[in-house]
Amino acid sequence: MNIVPTNVNYTYSLLRRNLIQLNTTFPFLNIQTVGNSVMGKNIYVVKLGRGSNKVFYSASIHANEWITSVLLMKFIEDYCDAYINNGSLYGYSVRNLFNLSSIYIMPMVNPGGVNLVTGALPTSSYAYQRALNISNSFPDIPFPSGWKANINGVDLKSYQPFCKVL
Repeated sequence: MNIVPTNVNYTYSLLRRNLIQLNTTFPFLNIQTVGNSVMGKNIYVVKLGRGSNKVFYSASIHANEWITSVLLMKFIEDYCDAYINNGSLYGYSVRNLFNLSSIYIMPMVNPGGVNLVTGALPTSSYAYQRALNISNSFPDIPFPSGWKANINGVDLKSYQPFCKVL
């Protein structure tokens, strides 16, 4: 199976398309919307399994960590593929994991920040202009690989106002 691409910048739009395609391919997936970001984007949680052991994973809390969304989405795909083929992941039977554990995955906590970093947010948008204004307000903060360097031209980057804690 090859639903989740691992060779492109991952965006909120791509996440949504992948979730739809994964759910169509693997209808046993439990995908829920648990809230919305400050920018109005859905925050999704994917539940794998039905067991009493509960595990939670999240990704893209900080915008520059968008690659973690790809990692978790690819894990979901690999897990589902192993489940339908009665296979294993890392030596563990996925069928056994499915029955013993419930894995909750929030693949993109900060969709607005991810879109800033990956260039999916237009520079004329309010959100981009807000991040730029925040960056300009802190000229003495030396974050060469952080959100400030990115918003000033290396890449686009977010700041906390673009994501609220649910």
